[in-house]
Amino acid sequence: MGSGMNSEELILVRHGESTGNVAAAQAYVDRAEVIDIGLRDADVPLSETGMEQARSLGERWAQEDPATRPTRVWCSPYLRAIQTAEIALKVAGIDLPILVDERLRDRELGVLDLLTFGGVEARFPGEADRRRWLGKFYHRPPGGESYADLILRIRSFLHDLDREAPSERTLIVCHDAVVLAIRYVCERLSESMILEIGHQTPVLNVSLTHLQRLDGGEWELKSFNDVTHLETREAPVTEHPGDVDA
Repeated sequence: MGSGMNSEELILVRHGESTGNVAAAQAYVDRAEVIDIGLRDADVPLSETGMEQARSLGERWAQEDPATRPTRVWCSPYLRAIQTAEIALKVAGIDLPILVDERLRDRELGVLDLLTFGGVEARFPGEADRRRWLGKFYHRPPGGESYADLILRIRSFLHDLDREAPSERTLIVCHDAVVLAIRYVCERLSESMILEIGHQTPVLNVSLTHLQRLDGGEWELKSFNDVTHLETREAPVTEHPGDVDA
């Protein structure tokens, strides 16, 4: 990222609770091997709770100083993220185009997609062993991505963002893995640091993470996993770790 320019802000929002999140939670309760969704990951919509969460975020922005609102909006192409952005911006009365970039999509799990822990152990025991050996950061499921792969495309996105909009307050509506990947790049974290953050404080649905760039070019974390907009409006706070490795 560049240096010697005015402050830039990144406002990161994980999508609201999705029907896929609900199905995954139920699969673990049922001790099922497969998460029953019946949709491509890209087509999974928000649940009713997720819509309520997105409205709560919009209400927060509607009450805040307009000078603190986003000036540009980027979004994952996945339906649950687009719905979150659309609902929140509409409620807030923020009239900005939603710019979509495929590099902000969720991490791809390849052959492990839609499998619970038990499903991976039962159907791909060798892959489960390989994952344990390599660790979450470097393990690449067949046909999928490691966290290192995800971070590579996030570096590419942030490079382009820095070049095209160096002084914007940019809202990025995305996924838990993408929020962590952006923190990893901007804060120059290590493998162990980002895995510990993800383990100790899983990214909550419709949580806000705020990064601000200082005059010297370094990024400073101002807040992480903020859901006060949900708590003050008595909207449900949901966790839902986003992938089979979480």
